[in-house]
Parts: sequence; structure tokens; C-alpha cells
Amino acid sequence: MSCITEQNNLGDLLKYEASNLYSRDQITVAKGQNLKLGTVVGCDTKDGLIKSLNPTATDGTQTAIGVIASDVNATKAVIITRIAMLADHAVVWPANITEEQKAAAIKQLEARGIIIRKGA
Repeated sequence: MSCITEQNNLGDLLKYEASNLYSRDQITVAKGQNLKLGTVVGCDTKDGLIKSLNPTATDGTQTAIGVIASDVNATKAVIITRIAMLADHAVVWPANITEEQKAAAIKQLEARGIIIRKGA
């Protein structure tokens, strides 16, 4: 018998938010970015487009500004950008992020009112 594994959905990621008209923003994802639900993102200051968080960058994407609310590939999308609680198991971090860089990004999200909870 084969086993089917269901991907995370918004309910797995988002455990609380203020009114979705307040907690979410519509954004444009940069070309070439294939982002999954829960990906932590930053904003490129040159073009204003959203990209996956890159803690070693100097273009603005080193600062966490929110989390992608659905799978997206270079198009309009929605991010959770303020006053929300997320489940840690559903947050998607860059592959090579260090614990120190992750802690810094979590603090940046907390400054926006986004809290990541273990076991939520």
C-alpha cells in the first residue's frame, strides 16, 4: 500500500493573526524565486521585489520582513507581515542559515509582531 504525504497548508503555518486585512500584504516576488508556503523573506531595496531571506546579503534581503502565505513563483503573492503567530515546524529557512542568523531573523520578525512558537 502506498503512502501519501500531505504538504503543509496555511493552517499548519498560521496559528493566529490580527485581521487578515492588517496582518497580510500583497507583494511581488522576484523573477526566479520559487518560494514555498512558510518561506521567510526579505525585500530587495534596489527593485522592491521579495526574495528568500539571505542573511549574508547587503541588498535588503538580509532583513526578515515576513513569511510567504502560499507557494508562489515570481508573481503577485501574499505575505504575513505583522501581528501573527506561526508554528516553527512550518517555517521555511534558507538551507545554509546558521543558528545565530536564524535567531537574528526571528528577532526581526518579532519586531514586526510575528512570533514563532515551538509546538504550535
